[in-house]
Amino acid sequence: MTEIAVLTPAPSDPSYAGQWPGVLERLSEALATSGLTAVPTPWTDHVGDAAGLMRFPLVLPLIAWGYHRDHDRWMQACETWAAAGLRMLNPPSVLAWNSDKSYLGLLAEQGVAIPDTVWIDSPTQDHADAAFDRFGTDRIVVKPRVSGGAYRTLRLARGEAMQGAPEGPAMIQPYLPTIESEGETSLLFFGGKLSHVVNKRPVPGEFRVQVQYGGGYAALAEPPAGALALAEQTLAAIGEDLLYARIDMAPDAHGGWLLMEAELIEPDFYLSSAPEGGKRFAKAVRARL
Repeated sequence: MTEIAVLTPAPSDPSYAGQWPGVLERLSEALATSGLTAVPTPWTDHVGDAAGLMRFPLVLPLIAWGYHRDHDRWMQACETWAAAGLRMLNPPSVLAWNSDKSYLGLLAEQGVAIPDTVWIDSPTQDHADAAFDRFGTDRIVVKPRVSGGAYRTLRLARGEAMQGAPEGPAMIQPYLPTIESEGETSLLFFGGKLSHVVNKRPVPGEFRVQVQYGGGYAALAEPPAGALALAEQTLAAIGEDLLYARIDMAPDAHGGWLLMEAELIEPDFYLSSAPEGGKRFAKAVRARL
């Protein structure tokens, strides 16, 4: 068996303590089908020195959750790993730029459809109030640019006070009611090839689809009409040699697809909903070795 490293959260971070071990178990079982042994190690142990990772033929940052709450150290770590020539996939340069959602604006400049977005250095109530009129809507979403798992993401109605707003750079978008009725759809790519598709829906009254908020996941036999075209357009615009990518999207009110996120750092592959995807990922990893 070939040992490869899998980056995990810091042991002192309780946020994912009950979740990431299960993700690691599913990932480890999948990798084992291709003769690979996953060796977990906290990403926070390798911020200033990559020596502890150099013995591995490959490092996967797949469970490096929590970087959004320690972003300065994350960026330092990416520099450390890149300078050391660490064999990491996806590569450290991608891990750095993909950690700030301002990349969505760059993709939009290349023609990728995203929700209408206002980029704010530090959101205030005035910014939120102005966004309602700009978008012509009665509900908006305020998100930090550096985030994960809907961290400090707010849904506001017109006239509602903005409490618990993100600190620092943020983005404001019109709320998509289709999230409640049709959910968010994720297309998983391994080695540049589509592996599987998962639809995620919030519980009634909620808008966040993550499992920690009660979201339900279901594998789809094939991508909905038009979804694959947007995913492929997104990957082409990114233009990176990626081992894995999760492209999250949602439909607008007219049935067109909008890119919500291109998750290239530590995406959940949803192997509990699509276990066959694990073997496809393992084969893509083995091919890189």
